Amino acid sequence: MDIVYIRDLKIETVIGIFDWERRIRQTISIDLEMATDIRKAAASDNIADALDYKAVAKRLIGFVGESEFLLVETLSEKVAEIVQKEFNVPWLRLRLSKPGAVRGSQDVGIIIERGSKD
Repeated sequence: MDIVYIRDLKIETVIGIFDWERRIRQTISIDLEMATDIRKAAASDNIADALDYKAVAKRLIGFVGESEFLLVETLSEKVAEIVQKEFNVPWLRLRLSKPGAVRGSQDVGIIIERGSKD
């Protein structure tokens, strides 16, 4: 198994349970590891044979930017679902964080794994 990753993808969105959070846009950060087999793309040197991380990032920027979830848990599940279904990713590890959400900490968030590495 090979892994294609995106690290620290910052997206502005409405996220949170408090009234003040529903009126502003906050930055979330996504780290995403996606299982794939790079051999076909490496042999052909053709993006059509690769897991296109730019296409994944653009899709997530659009989805997250338009979303208005209360919980990072819900947003994390939806992001994982999009990546697995739309990009045929059998396994992923997603870290979704909200910088500055807790005073005194760099960030807080969720790490989830979905699917199988086999």
